[in-house]
Amino acid sequence: MGGGLAFAPSRTQALERVQMRLPLLETDFTVELNELSNPASLLAGNSDLAELDRATDGAVGRKFVELFNAPLPLQVTAVVDTSASSPLLNQALLLVSALGGIDGLPEPFTGEDLSRVLDQAAAQGPLTMLTVLRALPGRTATIDLGRAVFAVQRLARQQRPADTLLASRPAAGEDPALRGQGPLAIQRAELTTPISYRPEPLSVVVIRPTTGANNRLVVISHGLWDGPESFEGWGRHLASHGYTVLLPRHPGSDRQQQSAMLSGKAPPPGPEELRLRPLDVSAVIDAAAAGGLGLPPGIRTDSVVAMGQSWGATTVLQLAGAKPSDILLSKFCNDPFDPARNLSWVLQCSFLTSANTAALADPRIKAVVAVSPPMSLLFAAGAAQSVSSRVLLVSGSRDWVVPAGPEAITPMTLEARNAGGGHSLVLAKGGDHFNLGSTYDVGGGALRGLILAWTNAAYAAGPEVAPRPGAPGLLPPDGWGDSAIPLVDVSGALR
Repeated sequence: MGGGLAFAPSRTQALERVQMRLPLLETDFTVELNELSNPASLLAGNSDLAELDRATDGAVGRKFVELFNAPLPLQVTAVVDTSASSPLLNQALLLVSALGGIDGLPEPFTGEDLSRVLDQAAAQGPLTMLTVLRALPGRTATIDLGRAVFAVQRLARQQRPADTLLASRPAAGEDPALRGQGPLAIQRAELTTPISYRPEPLSVVVIRPTTGANNRLVVISHGLWDGPESFEGWGRHLASHGYTVLLPRHPGSDRQQQSAMLSGKAPPPGPEELRLRPLDVSAVIDAAAAGGLGLPPGIRTDSVVAMGQSWGATTVLQLAGAKPSDILLSKFCNDPFDPARNLSWVLQCSFLTSANTAALADPRIKAVVAVSPPMSLLFAAGAAQSVSSRVLLVSGSRDWVVPAGPEAITPMTLEARNAGGGHSLVLAKGGDHFNLGSTYDVGGGALRGLILAWTNAAYAAGPEVAPRPGAPGLLPPDGWGDSAIPLVDVSGALR
């Protein structure tokens, strides 16, 4: 996107009123910005909010005044300055614009324009919601509650298919042999390995048995603005059962990158990270094969199981052979009212310029566990035909970031009908985008029995682990469940 309009909002152009547009009613709910300076101004005002405030003896007004005058917790101007042209920000602005608009706002209103508005607001003192609104050009800001209701209802529809499938199949039971910690003592270390495609060495958390390792390797990829810490519990559980586990820290999209972005020191993750993340995973396998990372001799790197959550799950699907494409991204990214649109599309659509160069399959990876991957637009129909690894996809029934309906059930149903291959879909009843991982101290979380069962089965299958039409599923019939978050294999129902 090119440079924005070079406007300099004057006091007469500045926003003066916020209007809440209510669905099905003939009236709007308005508030004058000058009434939000303090509770007394609101009580003495003439807007709809002022009247409601007087009717509640000031209770409503105190909450609104507190909200609008609270200092914004981030160095917002620096954040926008570094990210004004990023695809991620542009997609986020598109999503927000679907809820309303500003009457009199110049069009197009870009990230660069927003940066100038925030600079003007910051010149008046600490940034607050009120000072930012006052700095915006236009006449009235409108929040369309009808559109907001549409967004809520759309999310409910997207989660409904998971509820239907969960009701059609029994949840897996628990087997202490899979759920319980294994017999081996383990150790944890964080090391680095040099790489050629990033300016700094790659950091890797290594969790492995101190003795008695089975010399089999598992690699775990974290999600956007996350880190290995959120999945070290998976590694601990697997290591206690004999596996050596490597967790790379993706520096272009981890927690440190988020911190730098929020303080204005770095832009949001760029489209190139779609390529760099799979390279990170392959790099740690290379390091293990070369005898690095402090691993004892004998570790096998020709047959690897890879796991990931959210963007990390997308990463392992790429490594499994799924080919990203811009076909669906080009077709659907600019429609904020598409019935399948969800928050994960903000990330997926930021990959438009890199999708066609991000096919980075690693033949050493024989099976993957993909938990909540953004995937419906990034991988076009038929992408599973290029997958050379067996896939276990896990999705939470209450995931509002990557909803199960459009992001897991629809694409998996299509591939099950077209290609088959022996891939599996497990739904986690009550699972959301944040409760399926596990820190080291927890030791595996709700998915620990499932990921151990899948890993055991993938290695036991040997060459038969490769996907093929009519291949039987890898999961055992029972024992990999969780009592707190029921897990249901719905693979058979998809066909």
